Amino acid sequence: MSAQTHIGRLTWRKRLAWLAGLVAALAIVVSVLNLERDRTGLSISSRSVGTTPATLYRLPGGQGPLVIVAHGFAGSRQLMQAYSLTLAQAGYTVLAFDFEGHGRNPVPMSGDVTAIDGTTALLVGETRRVIAAGRERIPKASGVALLGHSMATDILIRAAIAEREDGTPVDAIVAISMFSGAVTAKQPKRLLAISGEWETRLREVALADLQMLQEGAREGETAAADGVTRRAVVAPGVEHVGVLFSATALREARAWLDATFERSSEGQIALPGLWILLLMAGIVGLFKPLTGLLPETARPPARVSAQRFWASVLIPAVAVPLVAVTLYIPFLPVLVADYLMIHLALYGIAQLVLLRAWKMDGAAFSGPAVLLLVIWGTAVFGLAMDRYAASFMATGERLAIIATLAVGTVPFMIADAFVTGAGRGPWWRRAAARIAVLLSLGGAAALDPERLMFIFLILPVLVLFYLVHGLMGRWIARRSGPLSAGLGLGLCLAWALGVSFPLFSPG
Repeated sequence: MSAQTHIGRLTWRKRLAWLAGLVAALAIVVSVLNLERDRTGLSISSRSVGTTPATLYRLPGGQGPLVIVAHGFAGSRQLMQAYSLTLAQAGYTVLAFDFEGHGRNPVPMSGDVTAIDGTTALLVGETRRVIAAGRERIPKASGVALLGHSMATDILIRAAIAEREDGTPVDAIVAISMFSGAVTAKQPKRLLAISGEWETRLREVALADLQMLQEGAREGETAAADGVTRRAVVAPGVEHVGVLFSATALREARAWLDATFERSSEGQIALPGLWILLLMAGIVGLFKPLTGLLPETARPPARVSAQRFWASVLIPAVAVPLVAVTLYIPFLPVLVADYLMIHLALYGIAQLVLLRAWKMDGAAFSGPAVLLLVIWGTAVFGLAMDRYAASFMATGERLAIIATLAVGTVPFMIADAFVTGAGRGPWWRRAAARIAVLLSLGGAAALDPERLMFIFLILPVLVLFYLVHGLMGRWIARRSGPLSAGLGLGLCLAWALGVSFPLFSPG
């Protein structure tokens, strides 16, 4: 190949990269415009109920019924925005809040998470304080309803029962992905249960609660008996998270509240799901041409033999859970974050030793590459997530947790960059390495389910991280080497884990 031909190909690749960047920027603009459209005309303001942070959504001057919106475990107010925005556009006054330990709430969850009179009772008390504050601050609201997802459904049902017993009943409940042992044939008085089509077990729970009132009642039907009214519906084609963005679920929730308060709503349904995905894709896509501005310091790494690759993948996957579970003593105020730090640190160190990474061609280091990856992966990606999808900005309470997690995530992701070929390895090696990590963490949870069962909720976060940040890390590794990519990804992973899981104090 002549030098002129080689230069021509490089020039063409650069043009394609910037064209792709232009498309990515256009995707960002289009998605933001559509996401902001759902907020058009609304008054959205921050509130606090004691130490509980909340957001008030309503039309200017609106006096519609008050709807308290609560998220599920490891969720936040942002995750419930499709419901908050849809109901606010319909004229409801919506007050969404972060449970203790979640989102921007500085107070950790506490108590026994396995006992009704432990953590559950504390969260019920917090919910009732929010209900009381909503009634006090919006005295002209014509009625009160509760809407929540997953963990929140049990909390809201228990809070509603307590409110009725104290003479301050709520008018209706919308329970999404519901499970609660507090439901009886008499309580709560008006309940809509929405389940995703793929939530088989939760659909069974909702149907059983419906059939308490009418034997043989089916999904999609409304049953009534002795002053109690219930309905169970299914949102097609979605699971536990997708149900939060389902048009069917949103319409059913609004219709249920309209029927409760004898209203007729015509506002737009907020459907942010696809626009959030497009926004995330645009942010990742725009990162690719930016990496082309970095100095090219990486050289193709020496190929890791199949024997050494499988040893570095399988030995840590099996050995680390056995060692880490034995060594584990909780010391961080976040559920299983301390265990993750230990597990990932041991995993990464073991892989680096088995690979003999110090003998591999990966010592090249680029500070600008690390800085670009960290800023893009936490600030740019994080600001978009935090506004439209889920809490992603760290509070002061979480910064020390993120720093501690980095002790484990940095060596882990550096090892991952080496074992997967610094962005140049075949796809099956990347898949095998990441699947082994997930199985290893799952194995640790199986070894000590009493303390580590919440690890299973971390696994989707890791999968999403590999899909999004892992792709950006590959581009950095190709340009600036595995050490730069691994360090940047390690810091991003520490941030993602540190902001995702609830603060918890057993005291």
